[in-house]
Amino acid sequence: MIFSILGGIILAVILLFGLFLLYINFTDYLPEPIEELQVVHRNPQYLEGKSISLMSWNIGYAGLGQEMDFFYDGGKMVRGSKELTDQYQQQVLDYLKSRDPDFWLFQEVDFKAKRSYNQNQAVILAEALPGFNHVKAINYDVPFVPVPISEPMGRVLSGIMTFSKASPRLSRRYGFPMIAGWPDRMFLLDRCFIETRYTVGEGKELVVINTHNSAFVSDQLLMDKELEVIQAKMLREYELGNYVIVGGDWNLNPPDFKPENDYNGHIYDEPVVKIPGNFLPDGWNYAFDPNAPTNRNLDKAYIKGVIGSKTIDYFIVSPNISIQSIKVEDLNFAYSDHNPVRLDVILN
Repeated sequence: MIFSILGGIILAVILLFGLFLLYINFTDYLPEPIEELQVVHRNPQYLEGKSISLMSWNIGYAGLGQEMDFFYDGGKMVRGSKELTDQYQQQVLDYLKSRDPDFWLFQEVDFKAKRSYNQNQAVILAEALPGFNHVKAINYDVPFVPVPISEPMGRVLSGIMTFSKASPRLSRRYGFPMIAGWPDRMFLLDRCFIETRYTVGEGKELVVINTHNSAFVSDQLLMDKELEVIQAKMLREYELGNYVIVGGDWNLNPPDFKPENDYNGHIYDEPVVKIPGNFLPDGWNYAFDPNAPTNRNLDKAYIKGVIGSKTIDYFIVSPNISIQSIKVEDLNFAYSDHNPVRLDVILN
């Protein structure tokens, strides 16, 4: 009788797990390779002048500040308290209001997720940046993430957003190839980049790309599959005579990266994967700041000079663009596991 009861319990658990996988598979988010996005037009102005400033920031859904670690990265925590999340979010908003670039490129913005207490951060960011047009793309849509078993992540609806003072003519979502196998792929991000296009006269356009590449990947060949997609887009646009700026969270080192000036007191932990040196032809330029990190490890709460960090957030610009300055604004990861990066350029 005991064995029968145990067998029945095991069978029921297997059946329930199978039904759960069937439900997740049925509801799996499967975007098209290329999708047109709806732009929220709030400022009708066109791109004026040749000088442009951009800031890229993975805000970590206002949940990965200095006090946090994260279970995916070797830590133990899933989310902070509501009070701590609200604190991080307010600090992010205060920082945004203190800066005035022409473009903001955001990654890890939650639209509705248990980990950020179901706040719509797209609306919150739009209210903080009232003079900007904006567009969003989903890259994480899972009805229930079952790990860790002790405290599941639950519902996640999240993505990336581009804000611009100039009104884009068009915006599209480009999907990266799914490099994870089944069933893992059903619970992971559907990585993508956002393209926004701006008329600059003389039959040319400025193409701004906001990217968020895969994390937790140690196989360079898998990362190269993603890079092939964005590489083809960049080269094609430049061949058409357009200006191209790509920024975001690459989750990869730029080629031949070495930190400088003591990395502003941080510890450098070199990523396993990086952008190959032959990724782009001569004339294309990588815009990164070697003087401070853009991302830190999440195995423990952050202590400067103790916890490892790296440079994985930066820009790439086409040969017809001159880089004026590039700077990591080192916030010591106080309210995100990423530091914001500012780029100033001139369209030649």
